[in-house]
Amino acid sequence: MYEANHLCSLLARHAVLTPDHLFARRPDLAEISYGALFEGAERIASALVAHGLTPGDRVAVQVDKSIEAIELYIGTVLAGGIFLPLNTAYTAAELSYFLGDATPRIVICSPAREAEIAPLSPATCLTLGADGTGSLIDALPATGGFEAVPREADDLAAILYTSGTTGRSKGAMLSHANLASNSETLREYWRFTRDDVLIHALPIFHTHGLFVATNVALFSGASTVFLPKFDPDAILDAMPGATSMMGVPTFYTRLLDDPRLDRDRAANMRLFISGSAPMLVDTHEKWLDRTGHQVLERYGMTETNMSTSNPYDGERRMGTVGFPLPGVELRIMAEGKEVPQGEIGVIEVRGPNVFQGYWQMPEKTAEELKEDGWFITGDLAMQDAEGYVTIVGRDKDLIISGGFNIYPKEIESLIDDLPGVVESAVIGVPHPDFGEGVLAVIVAEGTPDPEPIRAALAEGLAKFKQPKELIFLDELPRNTMGKVQKKALRDQYSKQFTG
Repeated sequence: MYEANHLCSLLARHAVLTPDHLFARRPDLAEISYGALFEGAERIASALVAHGLTPGDRVAVQVDKSIEAIELYIGTVLAGGIFLPLNTAYTAAELSYFLGDATPRIVICSPAREAEIAPLSPATCLTLGADGTGSLIDALPATGGFEAVPREADDLAAILYTSGTTGRSKGAMLSHANLASNSETLREYWRFTRDDVLIHALPIFHTHGLFVATNVALFSGASTVFLPKFDPDAILDAMPGATSMMGVPTFYTRLLDDPRLDRDRAANMRLFISGSAPMLVDTHEKWLDRTGHQVLERYGMTETNMSTSNPYDGERRMGTVGFPLPGVELRIMAEGKEVPQGEIGVIEVRGPNVFQGYWQMPEKTAEELKEDGWFITGDLAMQDAEGYVTIVGRDKDLIISGGFNIYPKEIESLIDDLPGVVESAVIGVPHPDFGEGVLAVIVAEGTPDPEPIRAALAEGLAKFKQPKELIFLDELPRNTMGKVQKKALRDQYSKQFTG
């Protein structure tokens, strides 16, 4: 009953073959099998259709992590919809743009935010709480049995908004084939099987937690230790009975702070994977020394899912993101030509993992996604003689902190509008825990008071976007054309968080 729906036919493979196999073990909650997971997804698909969802409609979702949220993702795809996950930290002001741009048929939020979010869109608003309750659950039929809506490989399965470095946020359109091809490649490349137990502590509104961790587990029939959030105690407790973990560098730095982490605790693990932000070589070395495991670092982005990975077998080279994945082409370009080996340029990638373009932005799509399929990532890198790719920066000002993309102009606009502020420049500088920390450099009149600025930013921005520090200067550095020199600021404050 899933075959006609391209992505779901693969997601449901193990629900059909081994329905009693364990999908998720949860702290203080019942275990859930593959069969039960997909029965729940079918019931949600039925409820979505009953509320007016038709093929190609968007379902915007801002809910806490839960098994029911995973069932909602699968159920949306089963019903032919397009899944639109939104960061749970987004404020109403931020959500207003996403909902207005995506024009979803259905919006699903936590019960606590229904009164705040429902007026932002004419869409039907349903609720889903972290405890698996809400008006969505109240609307479920008693049984599953939903017949998957036929969808082709090129039909859209998801839209994920990604902060660019200029202009407004862009909705990256991902097809069934984009997600399916990448998940299948990662399953094979990282050797995942139904014997694996994956520690899943990532959020599921993000490519990493949803389309890498969750999809790879489903494609391989692996079990998960399904944690609502990053919890060092829960992860350390789970490690002796698990085989793998995916995380951001912050996970690893915080676990290293716990003396309980040692080789005995990690003895059953076969694979630790890190991504979404660069991992410092120092963190790599400390993890290897403490656990005996070399972390496998990889590289991807919302528009491409994963594009490169250090090898499963062979040398995992610290400070690099490895090689292009099977089926993915990668080249390093500058001024329209491939650069010589070892020189720096912008990464471009092409393959079945590359997205379909930006939602309702044909001009932006044409700028970044070429007619021949090459996508211009904006990341600066070099590739050595052996093929290892090393990311050295970005050709624009995008900040990646804790695995999340942050657009500096959005923060600068809020700061610049505040009383007493003359101008600001927001930059990302190295941070031992988050990869990059957000730093706001501000020129203000008189004697500046940072507290009103912090309060205004807390009201208007998700926490991960808020500057970790405010620095006040008499003036910002500029070139002869009057342009603010952010590189000079990044150089000047490069040790701000690392000492």
